[in-house]
Amino acid sequence: MRAALQSEIGQDKLEVVDDMEAVGFGPGKVRIRIKATGLCHSDLSAMSGVLPQPAPFIPGHEGSGVITDVGDGVTSHKIGDRVLVCWLPPCGHCPSCNRGQGHLCLEAFGNVATPNFKRAASDIFGFAGTGTFSEEMVVPAACAIPIPDDLPFDIAALIGCGVTTGLGAAINTAKVEAGSAVAVIGCGGVGISVIQGAKVQGAAQIIAVDPVRSRREAALRFGATEAVSPEEFADAKNRITAGEGFDYVFEVVGKSATAQKAYEMTRRGGSVVIVGAGALDDNFQINMFSLFFDEKKILPSMYGGGDVLRSYERTIALWRAGRIDLENLITHRVSLAEINEALDQMRTGVALRTCIEL
Repeated sequence: MRAALQSEIGQDKLEVVDDMEAVGFGPGKVRIRIKATGLCHSDLSAMSGVLPQPAPFIPGHEGSGVITDVGDGVTSHKIGDRVLVCWLPPCGHCPSCNRGQGHLCLEAFGNVATPNFKRAASDIFGFAGTGTFSEEMVVPAACAIPIPDDLPFDIAALIGCGVTTGLGAAINTAKVEAGSAVAVIGCGGVGISVIQGAKVQGAAQIIAVDPVRSRREAALRFGATEAVSPEEFADAKNRITAGEGFDYVFEVVGKSATAQKAYEMTRRGGSVVIVGAGALDDNFQINMFSLFFDEKKILPSMYGGGDVLRSYERTIALWRAGRIDLENLITHRVSLAEINEALDQMRTGVALRTCIEL
């Protein structure tokens, strides 16, 4: 089959090969024919080495498709089921899952260390235990979440990570209060989803902050009340909050510098929500007096910070009701062969979300 291969960390371009094999099928597993996959900035971070990932590997962790085979013992799925790919399925019985924090399930990370592809005699990893930049993949049945017939494959792929992460950060992690003032730093696909989540929650002011003009313009279409460049952020804080700071500031970049700015722009007693995935050696520092005196809450949000399966259901319900816009979140549709052009668009900060159709 065809797949997009990252041979080594730091490689700028992916090689589209036609001799990849999905391996590991057996009891408890399903085989999925991928129909669509989203291109997420986390894929770029894995390619560059910001996020740890064994190589060689196939990127992609936002995907959807159709089940073509089920292994022994799988009773929850059947051939022909339409599914989205969940890269971090809760096991349901570990301490985190028992506390209702399935998004922190460590047992699910066992998939990450097991190669699930092969090319010639070489083992190939899938990013985050999946690898959706491929025509076919084998994953544990828990990674394949059935989707309704009215949900298009491209939208389902984005729900598998980016949309769920952004909406969940506003709804689950921050629990944005109605009438509040919100700022979102970084307005790619996840940041736009944060904006939509804040809108659903009833925020009165939603300020989008991004250096790319096209992203600022997009943020206004998706619910931001104002969009500013980073240089205009301080002025916006003074105008909108009388200098006090925002009730919630979401960092959706994954860098200590923007996390520091988010902390500065949050009011005393407000919430700084860290959504961006950063590097292991990029440290965020706060002086102890401010931490005590200002009582700003620092809220990391991984994968939307809640029950991921319930979050999928909620997202689909909001989409059906017209409360969130997912169709227009996809600004580029490309084929697998055109993937490097899509990567370049992501690196320049132009695209919100690119859908690769397989």
